[in-house]
Amino acid sequence: MKKYVVLLLTAVALMSAGKQDGAITKEDGATVVNTTTIAKDVEGYNGPVPLKIYIKKNKIEKIEILKNQETPKYMVKVKNALLTAWNGLTVKEAKAKKVDGVTGATFTSEAIKENIQRGLDYYQKNK
Repeated sequence: MKKYVVLLLTAVALMSAGKQDGAITKEDGATVVNTTTIAKDVEGYNGPVPLKIYIKKNKIEKIEILKNQETPKYMVKVKNALLTAWNGLTVKEAKAKKVDGVTGATFTSEAIKENIQRGLDYYQKNK
């Protein structure tokens, strides 16, 4: 009997651990999706380009780039030209939106677009 109780407790702990990966948090009334863990295999030119996606009332408020190894000069271009393209859209609209990348920062642009897609998918499954 003791063996079954231990197995049951282990199973419960493992099931609850999956939802506590820190990818979704709350901040100032918005749900924030952090793509650090859910898109760790998505790489720009010099490595992963994790994001924070702020969603309030099912609309994208803003997207922030987190610490990365990309060239700062290109990250400024990407930030100015790409990140605001999803602001104000519903999650459904944002997932369907086709956004052009930034010339000269193709790998980084593609990584950001993939991070956004994965973050929005994760949000829809776990909100």
